[in-house]
Amino acid sequence: MNMKRFTAATTREAMNLVRAAYGDDAIVLATKPCPEGIEVLAMEPEGLAKIQDRAAREQGPGSSVKQDVNTLGMSTLSFQDYVRERMLRRRKAEMQGRPDPEPAPKLQRAPESDVERARRAQAQIQAMRAQRIEPSALGQAAGAAERSPAAAPSSGSPRTATQRWAAAQLRVEPELAPERSAVRAQAAQAAQAAPTRPQAPRRAVPPDAAAAIELTPASAPLRRSPPVLRDEVAAPAQPLQDWGDYGAKASRNERERADVMRELQDMKGLIEQRFGALAFMEKLQRQPVQARLAQHLLQAGFSPALSRKLVEACPNSFVAGADERQWAAAVLARNLQVAPTALEDRQGVFALIGSTGVGKTTSTAKIAATFAARHGASQLGLITLDAYRLGAHEQLRAYGRILGVPVHTAHDRASLDDLLDLLANKKMVLIDTAGMAQHDTRTRELLDMLSHPSIRKLLVVNASAQGETLDDVVGAWQAKTCEGVVLSKVDEAVRLGPALDTLIRHRLVLQAVANGQRVPEDWVRLSADDLLQLAFKPRAASAWSQDTQELQLLFAAH
Repeated sequence: MNMKRFTAATTREAMNLVRAAYGDDAIVLATKPCPEGIEVLAMEPEGLAKIQDRAAREQGPGSSVKQDVNTLGMSTLSFQDYVRERMLRRRKAEMQGRPDPEPAPKLQRAPESDVERARRAQAQIQAMRAQRIEPSALGQAAGAAERSPAAAPSSGSPRTATQRWAAAQLRVEPELAPERSAVRAQAAQAAQAAPTRPQAPRRAVPPDAAAAIELTPASAPLRRSPPVLRDEVAAPAQPLQDWGDYGAKASRNERERADVMRELQDMKGLIEQRFGALAFMEKLQRQPVQARLAQHLLQAGFSPALSRKLVEACPNSFVAGADERQWAAAVLARNLQVAPTALEDRQGVFALIGSTGVGKTTSTAKIAATFAARHGASQLGLITLDAYRLGAHEQLRAYGRILGVPVHTAHDRASLDDLLDLLANKKMVLIDTAGMAQHDTRTRELLDMLSHPSIRKLLVVNASAQGETLDDVVGAWQAKTCEGVVLSKVDEAVRLGPALDTLIRHRLVLQAVANGQRVPEDWVRLSADDLLQLAFKPRAASAWSQDTQELQLLFAAH
């Protein structure tokens, strides 16, 4: 038998090499890819016949008892073969009328204890159970033994080793029956007297394997399977991993996959943003109307996001620069919500909240003075919650003395509820609160304190603050849950665009405008058109003004 490996770049070339070496009748055993291309394992046509002849020779008659005994040594099977051969020789000697050629020697055993006898008996029983044979096999073996009782192991009988062993067992069984009964009795007595020991749990046999064992006939002849040629040695099986390690590895893989997907999404968003900015800048270069409008919006203080939406929707039919500004002002006015009714003409409980120094107390005094002038001071109630600063409530008390309205102080939620019950007959009740930074931990406590169903909150916003600051304030003070917004310090704002941009993007309702410190003269209501005119009011050039190239850089960053 001659096997050889052929390696080539392609399968066709490898088969040509095989054909050149062994001819057209060559036997291909295996084909697999390799670093050089394709590897083919083949053999000559006569190799298969050689393998079959070798398998037939290996399936010849079994060896004799002596050979098995010499091969196996002092094992359980060799002892059984020895007993079988001795019994067969004794039977043959009896039939020929000769004495027993090998009389059994009489062995003297040392006295054993009950525990040792029980252990020895238990070991014998387990060995017998391990070597048990199906009843059908024993019956067939017994029939074969009765039909040819004088057959010797070396006579060349075609019986298998299992049948010969079964026949010997039938001959041995009557002689060993009394001894086995005595052994069982001694084992039972010793098991009752000896202390019980915990037995190791038996390995569970799979149902498929058990069924295969029961269905296999014991009398079937033992055959050796022909050799199987393999082109490579199978790798050893890997041990099973612990389920805990497997779960941890799976969760780690899931986290890594989620991180990769998140990074891909961020990269996708960044690419889309950059390409959108490039397209928008190219559009500004081609269309001067949109470029002028973008410049006016950014100089007025509107955010790049809102400016870009307006520029993309702006028509190209405008000629003069004033046309696109008027169009943008009209669009922004339609999106700016202003309360239809003046705040001083309404009834209810209003609490003014906001950051430190935005003018809450001054705005409260302006609303109170305007309401008292129209409806009378007897219909007005004033409450202050500003107990943190020294003398903070004295400013409101001074305005209350001027108006003739007493000012009450509430220190907690219970006292506030009592004061609201006391002032329930008033048309309007104004609550002045303490100023806090938007990220102060007490801000949440103040909002919880004002969660009474009858209290409507008004957020006071500084019009001169930056756009990022206004977004932060609106989010921290939960402006969407408020009744509206009071725009203070309009007279101090250089650009009104950031405040109006915040109101438009967050869809907040503007209640009133405070444009000074005078009470109540600097408390006005402006329409959306008036506010947009103030926002687009021309101003002198400054260092904060942007030209076309700077606008392109600004939009590229956003």
